[in-house]
Amino acid sequence: MRLGSLSNIYRLGLKELKSLWADKVLLILICWAFTGAIYTAATGASVELRNAPIAVVDEDRSPLSRRIVDAFYPPYFRLPQQATLAELDQGMDSGRYNFTLIIPANFQHDVQAGRQPDIQLNIDATIMSQAFIGATYIKSIALGEVNEYLTGKRDGAETPIKLTTRVRFNPNLTGVWFGGVMEVINNVTMLTIILVGAAFIREREHGTIEHLLVMPLTPFEIMMAKIWANGLAVLIGVTFALLVMVQQVLKVPIAGSLPLFLASAACYLFAAASIGIFLGTLARSMPQLGLLVILCIIPLLLLSGGVTPRESMPAIVQNIMLGAPTTYFVRLAQGILYRGAGLDVVWRDLLAMTGVGAVFFNIALYRFRKAVTQSQV
Repeated sequence: MRLGSLSNIYRLGLKELKSLWADKVLLILICWAFTGAIYTAATGASVELRNAPIAVVDEDRSPLSRRIVDAFYPPYFRLPQQATLAELDQGMDSGRYNFTLIIPANFQHDVQAGRQPDIQLNIDATIMSQAFIGATYIKSIALGEVNEYLTGKRDGAETPIKLTTRVRFNPNLTGVWFGGVMEVINNVTMLTIILVGAAFIREREHGTIEHLLVMPLTPFEIMMAKIWANGLAVLIGVTFALLVMVQQVLKVPIAGSLPLFLASAACYLFAAASIGIFLGTLARSMPQLGLLVILCIIPLLLLSGGVTPRESMPAIVQNIMLGAPTTYFVRLAQGILYRGAGLDVVWRDLLAMTGVGAVFFNIALYRFRKAVTQSQV
């Protein structure tokens, strides 16, 4: 590459940064995406059981039943509300209670006699994420209290093996750890495609694309300038998000090397920006670009393994998504940030992501050259 070409790319990139700085709407979007959006995504959509309202109808009023009732306390449950049978349906219909527990009369007497009495548990299944978790917690708490009351031990019968569980990378199973980091990773994809695609449409709507075409510039130089300028803005936002929002505000530890992740993100920006330019060559206006971005980003975010594991998806979806750079970026980002993986572990994903990005870049370059030719005609 000639020095003159590098100079053109550099100067065009500076022009892109000045244009971005003048676009207050996009600046607000960038600031929100790497600050407030990360915090709200991590803390506002928790799938954990926390402060769930529960009501208890204790018809036994025995030491054992009171022991079970007293076992429900924060942070998983709110303090149980004593209720009557007539109040349960109204409470669940109005959403005051997510769980209701009915302890029948003579419960303690039947337990001591070995009759295995029933405890009725009603669950509001409209809270899908907490319903199954809460049912498991309530069953475990009730059985534990009964076993400890009868035998002095919370565990039941002896098993032939002793299963020792070690939870790695997130010992307390805190959802904030996953939500905050994944929001950063997802926003890299979203913002890069939007910024680069919007930059291309902005040139067309303002008429400056014709000015560029009459200058001694190649489509390659114009594309590279847009990629490095908008990619730099996203990379600065990612660095701030990880150092300030994730580590300082949300208190989420970063297990791996931050420079390695940023270097990998820079390679991914090359691929995501190419997708943005490709969409920019298809769209004729900002509204059209917005619709195309929605159609593109949603599958990339949902099917890349960031929301659900790829192994749970149909095989055909897994194979199709191997052609998307997001799949490799999400996998290596999770490996670096969550599990502390090094270059010796993620190099295959990094290489595949760069290769797929090169393919998208050449497709976008072809489309851009075609658009330039049509404009000149």
